[in-house]
Amino acid sequence: MSLDPKLLEILVCPVTKGPLIMSGDKSELISYAARLAYPIRDGIPIMLVDEARALRPEEDRK
Repeated sequence: MSLDPKLLEILVCPVTKGPLIMSGDKSELISYAARLAYPIRDGIPIMLVDEARALRPEEDRK
């Protein structure tokens, strides 16, 4: 199940209020500014900081 592109346009990081980028495998929404990845479960983005994982240094934007 994929995320509706229109939903992705309006979602922002709850920490920075900045843009989110879909991960390559489409299982997370990434906030490079907050260095967090929010999971997508059953097509629903989980926009809770407690559920997000911290990005590893090698996951920096290239």
